[in-house]
Order: sequence, then C-alpha cells, then structure tokens
Amino acid sequence: MTDPTPVQRKQWDEQGYLVLEDAIQGAQLQRLQTAFDHWAEACRADWVERVACGDASPSWYDIPDPLTKDEIFVDIVDHPSYFGLLQDFTDGQLLFGGLGVRTVSAWPLAYTGWHSDVRRAHPLHPKVQLYIEDVPPRGGEFGFVPGSHKFDIETYYRGLRGRTSPRRNDTMPGHRTLPGKAGSAIVFNAYGLHTAMDNRTGTARKSIIMDYESTRKQADPGKFEALSRFCTTPARRRLFGLVV
Repeated sequence: MTDPTPVQRKQWDEQGYLVLEDAIQGAQLQRLQTAFDHWAEACRADWVERVACGDASPSWYDIPDPLTKDEIFVDIVDHPSYFGLLQDFTDGQLLFGGLGVRTVSAWPLAYTGWHSDVRRAHPLHPKVQLYIEDVPPRGGEFGFVPGSHKFDIETYYRGLRGRTSPRRNDTMPGHRTLPGKAGSAIVFNAYGLHTAMDNRTGTARKSIIMDYESTRKQADPGKFEALSRFCTTPARRRLFGLVV
C-alpha cells in the first residue's frame, strides 16, 4: 500500500481530490477492459429493453451485480495504488459501499449536473473514479470544484428553478475538468461538487465508480456475503464488512 505524500495530503485537504495516473496498468488493465466490455455487451439487451419501457435512462447504464461476475472487479476495490491513501484519509476506518461499472453513452448533454453525494454531517465519503479507456477533453470526463468539499452547498446549477434557461456544466465557476488515460484513477471527497462533463466526441465513456465510507459502525455482514470466496485476507474482509 502507498501512504499519501505531503503534497498529496495537502491537495486532498485543500482541494478535495487527487489524480493518480496509471493506477491500473499492463495485464491487469487489459483484463479489466476485457471483463468490462464482455459484461457490458452481455447486459446491453436488458438495458435497452428497460429504456424502451421507460424504466432506465438511455444516457448511461451500469452492469448489474458486477462484483459477482468477475473477480477483477473485486480486486480493484483495494488496489494498492489508492487503497493506502483511502485508509489514511479515513484513519483506518474504511468500509466499502459498492461500485458502478458504468457506460455513459455518447450524448451531447451530461447525464448529471453538479452535485455532492453527502452532506458534511455524514462520515467522510471518499470515492474513486477509474477510467477504463482514454477519456479525452469534452469526452464526458469527470469534473470537480476544488475546495467545495469544505462547505455544504445545495445546487440546482443545471436546473431551471426560476431561471429562463438552464446552465451547462462547463459554466460552473471554479471547476476543473479531469480527462485522463485508461487506468487513471481520481480519488475525491464526495462532500464536494462533482459531475460528468458533456460528451461531444461521439464515443461512450467507460469508467468504474467505487464508493467508500469512513465509519466505526458495525457493517452488515450479509451485504457482501456472496463475495466471501474472494475475501481471503483480514484487511479485505474488514473492508467488505465480513468481520463482525
């Protein structure tokens, strides 16, 4: 595991995010790409049917129950390139919440607007956005407002709410867009304002979004019980809440 450097710690505290280039590399990245593409294609027909019925969005979809489909999706949850950082930022009280193996369609409007996931009254809520393929500028890349994790901000930035026309994500003051190469990971504080940017490339964005929490509460050991066969170390069992 890798502990944060002083520079990383400073950026995490002040800006609320870190970019880790080449977090996943080589054969492991190729295996992850293969599993992503296989299961995305295998599950596509069901997603299309749900879109046709009005039960799903046409602009994005997640592979259902990915953790039970391929061990590679479990292996990236505690990957050493960022696991030590997450452990440090949560004072060793890290608990995994879930992940989305997500395809964002080539769509001229981002599927979501600026938002935070939790209020500051909740325990620290770090997340990781992992790019499976290269995500260029204007390709649906992740966006973050540095420093916004320090405040509770309610925003309806893209919605109307009294305005005559909506605002696009790229007009948010102070935001940064974070394109990156395949295998790059963005660790961010979910108190902060974040979004996917508009995708104007014509190519779908592929990423995995991993959700964690800093907590001393007792986890539900049944939530990830089906993954017991993959959780053979004490650290991983604690992370997945399999230790009571």
